[in-house]
Amino acid sequence: MLLTTVYPGQEVTLVDINGGRGIRARLASMGLIPGVKLSVLRTGPGPVMVAVRNTRLALGHGMAHKIIVK
Repeated sequence: MLLTTVYPGQEVTLVDINGGRGIRARLASMGLIPGVKLSVLRTGPGPVMVAVRNTRLALGHGMAHKIIVK
């Protein structure tokens, strides 16, 4: 499922990223790599807020829509 479809409060695992080298490298630099656990803090209009390890990240809706989680 896509990160944008996850409800706030759920914990998911990043499986893959639908995108090229650029977006994969950018997300990897933020710690978003396959296998990492994410806690979804907020979805909906505006940025998608996630917590990964001890960091909170705001991802644009378009970028979050490319992240596949389970």
